[in-house]
Amino acid sequence: MKNIPYLAYRNVFLVFLLALFLLPAAAANGAPAAKLWPRWQTHDQYSQEVVDHMDWSLMLQRYVDSRHPSGINRFRYSSVTPADREILERYLQTMQNLKVSDLSRQEQKAYWINLYNALTVKVVLDHYPVRSIRMINLPPGIFSRGPWDAKLLTIEGEEVSLNDIEHRILRPVWKDPRVHYAINCASIGCPNLQPQAYTGDNVELLLEKAAREFINHPRGVSFPSNRLQVSSIYFWFQEDFGGSEKGIIKHLKKYLSEKNLEQLDKVQKNIGHKYDWNLNE
Repeated sequence: MKNIPYLAYRNVFLVFLLALFLLPAAAANGAPAAKLWPRWQTHDQYSQEVVDHMDWSLMLQRYVDSRHPSGINRFRYSSVTPADREILERYLQTMQNLKVSDLSRQEQKAYWINLYNALTVKVVLDHYPVRSIRMINLPPGIFSRGPWDAKLLTIEGEEVSLNDIEHRILRPVWKDPRVHYAINCASIGCPNLQPQAYTGDNVELLLEKAAREFINHPRGVSFPSNRLQVSSIYFWFQEDFGGSEKGIIKHLKKYLSEKNLEQLDKVQKNIGHKYDWNLNE
């Protein structure tokens, strides 16, 4: 009888260790569901206000290498000067000072995409050098892996995290699967960080470009050993791509090149998927 308290303690401790070991892996293979934050549905359809993204565009022009032979845009984190870090900080502060609710829907869409990408770059720079963004563990929680749940911004009095922007604002408000091609998680496996800022005027054109670019690159869609292999993004966010493997294929067909469409018709349709979390530098 004297051993029961010890055994109970030991079992609890073993469960804790197992959870500590398994949760990061689970986080890497799943994603939060889209859950609307109603606060951010407000917009002004008649607004003529245009958000100035010049500072962010300047950063992108200076540090995004869009001519890398791999076809994957790289960000030159190690080259960012102290002066340009200040420009990035100024941009993020300016974005936080805006009354986002007073913007039109298109301006809001571009705003949230740019904000997500600029904040991600800042997080990496603040912890650079680092091999992967998943190694940047920010609170809350002892099981956190990555910076996505940390409340790093304050917008209209609300504390906002990267996950809030992606899963509580962009995905549920716009219900546009193409946003997955626009937001960049600083990883090789992620769709390209575009070398220019999104704006209310160019957001639709850039989303189409980004979708076609990613889907026709091997990290988006490939055909190894007569099988269809796609980015894990399509499985993590399957609800945004038709909710099934058939839905994923239907989406891909909208953007695949003629050559890749021909290959798709020839391969087995059981889909494999993979993702590379190494830093996009």
